[in-house]
Amino acid sequence: MSEKKSRPTPIYLKEEELLRGLPERIGRVSLDYSCYPGEDLYSDGNIEDEILAIVKDASRVEYPAIIEEKKSWPVLYHLSPLRGNIVDWLPIKPGDKVLEIGSGCGAITEKLSEKAGSVTCVDLSAKRSLINAYRNQDRDNIEIHVGNFSDIEPSLSEDYDFACMIGVFEYGQSYIHTKTPYEDFLKIMKKHVKKDGCIVIAIENKYGLKYWAGCKEDHLGTYFSGLEGYPEGGSARTFTRPGLEKIFKKCGVENYSFYYPYPDYKFPTAIYSDKRLPHTGELTDNMRNFDRDRMVLFNEKYVFDGIIDDKLFDLFSNSYMVIIGGNADTCYVKYSNDRAEEYALRTDIVDTPKGRVVRKIPLNEQAKEHIQGMNHSCRLLKERYAGSGLSINDCTLSEDGSYAEFPYEQGITLEELLDRCLDRDDMDGFYRLFERYYELISYGEDKEITDYDLIFANILVDDERWTVIDYEWTVEKRIPSAEVAFRAVYCYVLEEEKRNKLNLDLIMDKLGISQQKAEEYREKEGRFQKQVTGKRKSMGEIRASIGTYSVDPKILMERHLQKILDQRIQIYYDRGNGFCEEDSCYMPDIYVNEHEIEAEIFLDGNVRGLRIDPADCSCMLKIKELRLNESTVPLQKKYIQTNGKVVKAGCYIFDTQDPNLCIRVSELPMNGENLLYVKMEITPVPVDMAKDMMDAVKKLF
Repeated sequence: MSEKKSRPTPIYLKEEELLRGLPERIGRVSLDYSCYPGEDLYSDGNIEDEILAIVKDASRVEYPAIIEEKKSWPVLYHLSPLRGNIVDWLPIKPGDKVLEIGSGCGAITEKLSEKAGSVTCVDLSAKRSLINAYRNQDRDNIEIHVGNFSDIEPSLSEDYDFACMIGVFEYGQSYIHTKTPYEDFLKIMKKHVKKDGCIVIAIENKYGLKYWAGCKEDHLGTYFSGLEGYPEGGSARTFTRPGLEKIFKKCGVENYSFYYPYPDYKFPTAIYSDKRLPHTGELTDNMRNFDRDRMVLFNEKYVFDGIIDDKLFDLFSNSYMVIIGGNADTCYVKYSNDRAEEYALRTDIVDTPKGRVVRKIPLNEQAKEHIQGMNHSCRLLKERYAGSGLSINDCTLSEDGSYAEFPYEQGITLEELLDRCLDRDDMDGFYRLFERYYELISYGEDKEITDYDLIFANILVDDERWTVIDYEWTVEKRIPSAEVAFRAVYCYVLEEEKRNKLNLDLIMDKLGISQQKAEEYREKEGRFQKQVTGKRKSMGEIRASIGTYSVDPKILMERHLQKILDQRIQIYYDRGNGFCEEDSCYMPDIYVNEHEIEAEIFLDGNVRGLRIDPADCSCMLKIKELRLNESTVPLQKKYIQTNGKVVKAGCYIFDTQDPNLCIRVSELPMNGENLLYVKMEITPVPVDMAKDMMDAVKKLF
């Protein structure tokens, strides 16, 4: 199977490649082609050759720079180390056997092989399996089987500790050709794990909020197709949580746990669970359309806030991760690995026999020093704030120094309390909280120790108890508390548009910060962020460089409606007393294309003149046909008068918002009942351009 998210497209290996034979070993990785049919049924096309060349020539540490350089969705998707976040937190031990179905180009394989004793991969594509093998050729615990799962499956062992299907289960009907493919797929997978082993499924939620908000369905690339039940068919099917649970029930699966990768399972930055669901205000990173343009029908952050308040998050999470069997003690994961290597870490909330704790875990050797320094920072900050009323959450290091552990504190973040004040326009309450914050953090300002990251989200408030829960960016030097508070406000406002209602001048006055000093602090913040990220681009910047767009249909609708209003055609009748609104009407459905109209206008014998208002904006107008009772109306001033300028006979330019064309039908042969046929081309023109054109006409004539 494959992780590719598109309609299957057959692609045949070049004849010389087949003649030459496929390598059975690349570095330390072995490949088995005994079930390979000789053709790859999934492909991204030539980009796969480019990715193969990259993994042959570049090391893993070079991938982030290559991703930024290439500005390509397939390169990002297949090579980003952040893909491995979805399995990094799993309790896979060094001796465990892992089965990975749909291993593709090896983004997940790479992380699994770091953790497990052995990894057995299964994938349809020989090209992708080569990519997997080359990128992981230094690993001696990977075996790749190339071919269809149904052909390979009988030869797989039945004692795996973990069987992973990351972005694969949705393709069950493509490979299990039965009436109940998803149930049968799961039953087959159950055979291959130990009694106490786990099956891990990561899959899109077909009712995920992003699809309601205007993201295209991942597999078909069409709007709302999952929500509508896939009326156009396709090879993949995604499910709601109840839909997955129905499948589990039919398979006799009772022991399972749901997790909720956010923003989705492809590049998760956080993983929630039923034991620790997101809090109001947490879900702010929603513009994740790396591969396709999207609509933005509403602000997902605000809708998520309502969903969380109403306890409906499990129904609208963008993705699901399900662990079948086993028990994971981790109930929440947050990744901070889009940083420089020496700061990359993972934050877990874990249930232990002694209670719930928070652990910060380095994601590489370079980051261990950063983690271990937190214990030292804790001691120094406790000394500074002793007696202040501001508590510092305790930090202890594990015996082997592999992670830092903190008690799980109860309370509401100061950020959420401030947001509540803004929501109810309680500015006095907001400033009281802010003044208390500033008073507390200013305590011991003369000490050579500062938590530079005392942002509102890092402080928990439980009645009168204020606790700093994160002091990762503590430095042993004196930094003015006004600067720390300014940075907290700056980050707070930057993250949320609704917070712009704050009177920043008032806060600046409270802090005694001038505009010049504020600009210095902002520049310093930019330098700090570059230090943290190692000058890497953020995922938002990468998305922008790939070149996908987010379109607000509300704006398009308003523009379209305005266009309709501007281009609507109104006609007035003169029955001897001039033109008036009472004797006028709009002509519906007369546009035959974007700029051309056709209309038949009935006139009784009392009509002396007809006025046509072709638009409610400046425009150019060209009469293509004008007939009364099948006789052509001469395009002369005797019969046609206008408040525009004549460019040539039948062609006019208007620089007014109320252009009109008057046809003096009294000068034409009339009957008791008459039919006027009009065919015109009308093109809106910006008023300044229309004035320039009219001036040019004046000079010409």
